Amino acid sequence: MSTSSSAPVQAERAPLSSTGPSPRSVLLIILAGCAIAMLTFGPRSVFGLFLVPMSAEMGWGRDIFGLAVAVQNLLWGIGSPFAGAFADRYGTVRVLCIGALLYGAGLVLMAWSATPGSLYLTAGVLVGFGLSAASFNLVLAAFGKLLPDRWKGLGFGAATAAGSFGQFLFPPLTTGLIGAVGWQETLVVFGVAMMLVMPLSVMLATRGTAQGASMVQEPAQSIGGALKEALRYPSYVLLILGFFTCGFQLAFVTVHMPAYLMDAGMSIEVGAATLALIGLCNIIGSICAGLLVGRMSRKWLLAWIYAARGVAIAVFLLVPVSPLSCMIFGAVLGLLWLSTVPPTSSLVMLMFGTRYMAMLYGFAFFSHQVGGFLGVYLGGELYESTGSYAWVWWGSVALSFASAAINLPIRERPARAPVVAAAG
Repeated sequence: MSTSSSAPVQAERAPLSSTGPSPRSVLLIILAGCAIAMLTFGPRSVFGLFLVPMSAEMGWGRDIFGLAVAVQNLLWGIGSPFAGAFADRYGTVRVLCIGALLYGAGLVLMAWSATPGSLYLTAGVLVGFGLSAASFNLVLAAFGKLLPDRWKGLGFGAATAAGSFGQFLFPPLTTGLIGAVGWQETLVVFGVAMMLVMPLSVMLATRGTAQGASMVQEPAQSIGGALKEALRYPSYVLLILGFFTCGFQLAFVTVHMPAYLMDAGMSIEVGAATLALIGLCNIIGSICAGLLVGRMSRKWLLAWIYAARGVAIAVFLLVPVSPLSCMIFGAVLGLLWLSTVPPTSSLVMLMFGTRYMAMLYGFAFFSHQVGGFLGVYLGGELYESTGSYAWVWWGSVALSFASAAINLPIRERPARAPVVAAAG
């Protein structure tokens, strides 16, 4: 298929030439993508800081807020493969702009949600679909198409680190704004800030044409055929089942951790600092995991990460809660936070190649977000029925060790033998 016939958006530029784009162009693309990753990842990481003030003012139980964020996580997962396909067809700019509008509208309207139904629509549906079209997944895809091979590794690492920096920056910013102007006004500020994604997205304009050519030809296959093949491959099924636990733990901690610490006598500032420390240490953990992917078995790396999470959570639950224990837990969990992403995505690429990488990783991410849905939802429901988060915490520990075991039988090799193209 020729590039000209497959480019419906003529206004978007072709990817940079691999023969030598200017360093300035590369820098601008990376900076714009990192800014988008930081802006979009930041607010969704601090929803837990709105749980207590919003629920108290509206007279809701934590199950109401928890269900709204659970819906958000689920729709983020459902929408991501479709947003990626739309970006491949019509360009990254349009998708990012639509996502920013939905995300911003959801945050602003959330400030005036007076009923559970309106909260489900704003914080759940609008923000969820907004995230699916304006998250760092789209930034990484754009980097893959726009950056020369020698810059892609730096771009991927920078975008992941920028999202983590957003998680580090926004908790103290959120608590400061809530204390100064109130939680409603803070949501409005964040909603308006999402509009910055639109001008920044211009630097990520793509037409869906990847740089370079592979010497390995992948057999002609439909999207449905690729998904059917993947779901019949046991190692892929085991991989995405393990990824479920990652989503369960991350979403539960992000939303319910501040409230859990307040129940234990800690201030909201301690909760915010814990989330911020998770984000800061996540930068280190993600980069180290990316480096280890090329140096050790990916399945063993995943097994160790999940097992270490289980140990960290169990120790945190067994020791008395204090500001020091919260900071130590935040640092350790941060090192393990998104460190599952490099080995998981690398295994998907190893098993099936790059042709349907976005869709197959997107399907794994959907499993991750189903876990996120249940983590947030069960956190609220079980708290309201038992008055405690203990069942979810210890369930998270059990899931950690289950995922560690699930990853061990994975076979680290392609699902089928590659077909090498003839030279010339």
